Amino acid sequence: MKVKTLGAAACVATAFSFASPAAAYPIDCAILLCLAGGFPASAECSAAKAELIRRITPWPVEPPLQLWRCPMGGHSVSLPGGGGSDSIPPEVAKYRDAIELWQLSKHVTSGSGGRDVYTSTVRYGYAPSSGEWVRFPSNDNALPEWLDDTIRQRTGKGFQDEYGRGFRSIVVRMQDYTGASMTEWVSY
Repeated sequence: MKVKTLGAAACVATAFSFASPAAAYPIDCAILLCLAGGFPASAECSAAKAELIRRITPWPVEPPLQLWRCPMGGHSVSLPGGGGSDSIPPEVAKYRDAIELWQLSKHVTSGSGGRDVYTSTVRYGYAPSSGEWVRFPSNDNALPEWLDDTIRQRTGKGFQDEYGRGFRSIVVRMQDYTGASMTEWVSY
């Protein structure tokens, strides 16, 4: 009787893990799996995406994907700042390394001398050589084309335009298993 109960429990646990694979892993494993799949509609992937967004807003408080918290079948993953070589599989590193985050702010003022526009950009990402979450140099006047297009779609104006309203946002770009880019705009 005990063997049948254990066998039934194992079957139920296995069936549940196949029904919703992200639920059976820590949140960082769920973020990785859902990211690779383009964050499909499911409760687990909605929770994973919400956690990713929570980590980066109102400013990049912590890395969006923390692979050292996700056991990957015997692969060791360096801890941030650990100084060791990054040893995750290349199939996983491509998702991590494709994450690009921009912190943007634009403030427009009007006065007797005309309109003044103050802009600020900060760029974050994972360093391909070490896998650490780092701040990269950025230039308010030389934004990548995809980011300039995203700003124009969201605000109706260019980043340096003196007209339009100001904003503070985080824009994160990620990549799914097909290589397609996904962009999230989060105002704060």
